[in-house]
Amino acid sequence: DLTTPAIRLLNITPADGDLTHVCRMLYVGNGGTVVVRDLFGTTSPYYNVASGTYLGPFQIDRVLATGTTATGIIGHV
Repeated sequence: DLTTPAIRLLNITPADGDLTHVCRMLYVGNGGTVVVRDLFGTTSPYYNVASGTYLGPFQIDRVLATGTTATGIIGHV
């Protein structure tokens, strides 16, 4: 259910492997490009994300290192 508050926050270091938990929203502290993968295996880049932006709602299992330039990413579980 994407309408309920997050129960956990994860500091995310982009990697080409799965996250420890599926995230339904991301906070981007330092802007740039964020490349995510959804539960169907589809990757999607979000370009020119501004610092302090929330991305979502969605359900993602990866924030890929390949193509991601943003930092300070926090996942909401």
